[in-house]
Amino acid sequence: MRLATELRRLREAADLTSRQAAALLGVSPAQITHIESGLAGVSERRLRRLASHYACTDGEFVDALVAMATERTRGWWEEYRGLLPTSFLDLAELDHHASFRLGVAILFVPGLLQTERYARAVFSSRVPELPSEEVDLRVRHRMSRQQSTIPYEVVIHEAALRMRVGDRADSQAQLGRLVELSEADHITLRVVPFDLDGFSRASSTMTYVGGPLPKLDTVVLDAPSGTVLVDSEAQLKAYRTRFRKVQAVSLEPEQSRDFIHRLAKEL
Repeated sequence: MRLATELRRLREAADLTSRQAAALLGVSPAQITHIESGLAGVSERRLRRLASHYACTDGEFVDALVAMATERTRGWWEEYRGLLPTSFLDLAELDHHASFRLGVAILFVPGLLQTERYARAVFSSRVPELPSEEVDLRVRHRMSRQQSTIPYEVVIHEAALRMRVGDRADSQAQLGRLVELSEADHITLRVVPFDLDGFSRASSTMTYVGGPLPKLDTVVLDAPSGTVLVDSEAQLKAYRTRFRKVQAVSLEPEQSRDFIHRLAKEL
């Protein structure tokens, strides 16, 4: 879908219609529509021809699009196709291509840091209620996503740490897990306590995923209707700024680890 979006943006920037683009390739307009809707793939040869016709001179960007178009890896997430909403597969594939992650969490511990029991409690609280089989699948999928070791810097508000998800034992185990993960080489965990100033102006839950190039970065937002992926250049810049603001008012990693450890003892 991201490849499709970028090809449509290139065509529109060149001020060409899908019919004109189709004529340049010698294909039907329907085929261009299918490519730009993510319903059909595109070969390296055709993709490079389109980029040339669209006057895209950024060779590194075109190479990144070619890599996206030609990779034939069937990731572990494919076993969930037809069993979970496609957004779950999109997130896993996004992880696969990511170079780094940034995150801000306000009410819940981020999914990539959740224990199995915490994740199960989160999915079990959904309204309308999910069938137990789907809860099992979602939990298993989330645990599989946690195997990635790309750099991950996340800021968690104290509200999310104090939110009782599951029972007391589940919450204590989750905080203990966060203390462990905060010592992992690829994870930088920061906390924003209630009594720190300057947080409200930048507060919103989000995950910023770095792509092979900054142009291919993506922001993941949770919405009532499901996961929303944001990828316009202006919005990406705004979310990078928002993350830096949140980062600036958070505790340092060592202070954050001590804060979580003390909080776990209070429960």
